[in-house]
Amino acid sequence: MSEPADPDLKPALEAVLMVVDEPAAEEHLARLLERPRRQVADALRELADEYTAQGRGFELRFVAGGWRYYTRAAYAPAVERLVLDGQTARLTQAALETLAVVAYRQPVSRSRVSAVRGVNCDGVMRTLLQRGLVEEAGTEPETGAILYRTTDYFLERMGLRGLDELPELAPFLPEAEAVEAESREGVPSFDPDAPDAPGGQDADD
Repeated sequence: MSEPADPDLKPALEAVLMVVDEPAAEEHLARLLERPRRQVADALRELADEYTAQGRGFELRFVAGGWRYYTRAAYAPAVERLVLDGQTARLTQAALETLAVVAYRQPVSRSRVSAVRGVNCDGVMRTLLQRGLVEEAGTEPETGAILYRTTDYFLERMGLRGLDELPELAPFLPEAEAVEAESREGVPSFDPDAPDAPGGQDADD
């Protein structure tokens, strides 16, 4: 049986969600507002539906395991012009390709990523680490190579609830093992603060 409607719950949710800097989980919101989780979940979905029905310039979306306000896609260009003021902040093609390999092959070492792409990707990996899109995920038992995976921030920026929502593109990526027969995995992780090695790699941004 559904919990009775609470007239103060939706405004309270709106107030909290206006100040979060990352998607807020239903369980966390329920603890903050001292309400049952089911009641909070229902109120969030009702708010999202209301904003859509009203044609508001923002929307409430469930992304990366939590809820957050986002600019509605139809009005993104106006907001982009305000925030960027004519500057671009997009990832380069090299960074996007590297991020795709990590997303579909994770956890994966940087040398395997380089093998799939056919070019040294140390600089690009450094950029992705600095931007919080990938993170270290332990080491490969056989070689000791540092492994990398995507972050919750990656899911948030991509508008995904989880990795299972990634498009079915993995079958089109070559198996790293097939193209790196002579690569050496047992190298230490690069220093994120060190300068790029000269030649043979992508510009990082």
